[in-house]
Amino acid sequence: MTDRIVAERKATVDAVLEAPAPLKPIDLSDDAAITQVMELAERVGEVVLASGTAVTDTTTQIEFVAATYGLSQCDIDVTFNSIRISADRGPTMPPASTMRIVNHRTLDFTRLAAVDRLTRRIRREVVPPEDAHAALDEITSAPHPYNRWVATAGWALLAASIGLLLGGGPIVAASSFVATAAIDRTNRALNYRGLPSFFQAIVGGAIATVPAILLATFAGRLDTNPSLVVAAGITVLLSGLQLVGSVEDAITGAPITAAARMLDLLMMTGGIIAGVALSLRAADMLNAVAPSIDMNSSASITNLPLKLIAGAVASLAFALACYAERRALAAAAISGAAATLCFLLVQRSSFGPVMSSGVAACVVGLAGGLMARRALTPPLVVAVAGITPLLPGLSIYRGLSALLNDQQATGLNQLLAAFGVGCALAAGVTLGEWGARFLRRPRILLRFRGIHPPTFATGEMPVVPPK
Repeated sequence: MTDRIVAERKATVDAVLEAPAPLKPIDLSDDAAITQVMELAERVGEVVLASGTAVTDTTTQIEFVAATYGLSQCDIDVTFNSIRISADRGPTMPPASTMRIVNHRTLDFTRLAAVDRLTRRIRREVVPPEDAHAALDEITSAPHPYNRWVATAGWALLAASIGLLLGGGPIVAASSFVATAAIDRTNRALNYRGLPSFFQAIVGGAIATVPAILLATFAGRLDTNPSLVVAAGITVLLSGLQLVGSVEDAITGAPITAAARMLDLLMMTGGIIAGVALSLRAADMLNAVAPSIDMNSSASITNLPLKLIAGAVASLAFALACYAERRALAAAAISGAAATLCFLLVQRSSFGPVMSSGVAACVVGLAGGLMARRALTPPLVVAVAGITPLLPGLSIYRGLSALLNDQQATGLNQLLAAFGVGCALAAGVTLGEWGARFLRRPRILLRFRGIHPPTFATGEMPVVPPK
């Protein structure tokens, strides 16, 4: 196993490779052969797109696989839930076209990494299409590497770490752990029964608020802040949404898909807010105590070692909950600690949360792009896990609490601040990854070899397909 990993590193790290020649010139009149190649490229794109990768990088990945087998003249259209390929076969034959619908979104980082390695193997060895299909079948049909209860523990550990990162104590961490475990198991059961994701978000927001209400009502003498339990739950629910991909689509020129992803993100966020509001209203009707919240942001770096550990554990737990490979867990933990440190230091320097989040995310994107190549892990895994501790769960709860208490100006200000932080996180990751692409390869080689930048999802360095 170790020798194989070392061989893969030698073949993929810090090496500029040219596109291999196809097994044999593809017969453009052979509909079966062309369809086989296009379906392989689409299936690779499906896994990458379903994991939250931006449209531009998904398109590059599909184009690269098709060009490796000789289909260099392809028009590729990737949208929110579909992939279309049209291969030009010359002036005497009609183009060959195919389409694939992406029905399911899944955060299975092991599957994403396995497809990444398969793509590298296709580039190095030009694997016959039927063998590549068989390997892809094995990847997509394989069970998750961990038991589902391990994933539940990962989500719960993420919530507990966020509670500590926000300044909570052991009671807040324990309550967040239990509440998030309940959310995960409940939503798994509801998803199995076909309940739409929007209503699952409502249920998750409602469950996240219940422990905070119970603490505020029956444990008032304890030195704790129940509102942090809600903020931790909101952060966990936000972490599974495709924030990075939606903003990167908007930045890189895919406005239609960006709008669709952003609408999906806003709908899920709205469901979370609705669930929290329902629980707070129910508490008011039952004469229970709603958890109070401090509207003032804090840039304190007290207990810095504890916060760095909490940030690292939060990113590691998110990667674990998303079924990341073991080699990716350490990289995720390092990125989470780095993001937390950068955020606290920049905010301590009198910058606001938006600027602090953007700088921290840029560092994570840059470091993730560099670390991921050494760890044989897609940069997307490291980047998304790294920004998870910085998601604006507390700002969202502050805004909602203010709106429910007839403080519209304060509430809208907090919600807009949360939106700004989210955009800054995604934009920072995109900028950092862009910088990592050029640090990994000498600029002179990029200029004279005509090489495209590597994809955001895999960090691969595809080349301009032969004309």
